Amino acid sequence: MPIMYSRRRFLTALSLAGGARLIDPPRVLAAEVPLETTTIRLAQIANLCFAPQYIADALLRAEGFTDIRYVEMVPGAPGWFSGGEVDFTMSYASNLVAAIDAGEPVTVLAGVMVGCIEVFAHEPIHGIADLKGRTVGVPDWRSSAHLLLTIMAAHVGLDPDKDIRWVTSQSLTPMELFADGKIDAFLGQPSESQDLRARHIGHVIVNTAVDRPWSQYFCCLLAGNREYVRKYPVATKRALRAILKATDLCATEPTNAAQQIVDRGFTRHYDYALQTLSENSYDKWREYDPEDSMRFYALRLYDSRLIKTNPTKIIAENTDWRFLNELKRELKA
Repeated sequence: MPIMYSRRRFLTALSLAGGARLIDPPRVLAAEVPLETTTIRLAQIANLCFAPQYIADALLRAEGFTDIRYVEMVPGAPGWFSGGEVDFTMSYASNLVAAIDAGEPVTVLAGVMVGCIEVFAHEPIHGIADLKGRTVGVPDWRSSAHLLLTIMAAHVGLDPDKDIRWVTSQSLTPMELFADGKIDAFLGQPSESQDLRARHIGHVIVNTAVDRPWSQYFCCLLAGNREYVRKYPVATKRALRAILKATDLCATEPTNAAQQIVDRGFTRHYDYALQTLSENSYDKWREYDPEDSMRFYALRLYDSRLIKTNPTKIIAENTDWRFLNELKRELKA
């Protein structure tokens, strides 16, 4: 559903972004080619990591968009783009690769942030290799958690199909199973991670914000509906510019960005939002190579037989870095 954005909130966000030198002077925007469409639909997913697209409203309006909609979506659900419900969304690299393999009309445009994911375990487990013979909870087979945990297990030499006992439940989430002691480990994301730490349940054995090789690649990238990107290249570039500016805002003004997330109703927990923005890297989109990240995850999913499409083909046919390369030149630090 669309989220209403009051004039006061818009001016507050715009003022904050302007103070951080994130808004282009009006004369620059006036000189640009007009938008082919002023409508944009962004996915709203229960994940604090996707903060840049949640606080981008004022920046999108400054780019000329007037009809900005946030569409509530189920995390990991297929068909976002093929169903025609959204135009852009952040998502995990592994999810995007799997969606492309399944035939979704996805065009990946840029890397956004690093980190977000933590693997929690009970004693005496202290590493992924220790999961051999253990129970690991995932929402569903081939869910984002299953994809990531599978390639993590394969990375340390385990056979994910034989060495791990995968557990799913129709009534309880993996976090609830873990908190009740019914499974040995699960993959958590904000705000699950903050909640478990606050309750002193389990401990972290992998933190993708700091642990290699995961910390060397984007976990989350921005993708667009292929038809939108093809039909509206000016709007695509301007949307990407707004979201990348919002990403800068998350990195440089995390307290204000966290408050915006709360004010706009994306979460009630300011402390959780602030912790997410402070602990994960929103300052890498200029530095890291998103193509390397797509290749990294695609190769591992391909080697684990979770996808059938050749990684080279995925990158060649479902990524477009032209807009990002232009914006890297325009939005120099």
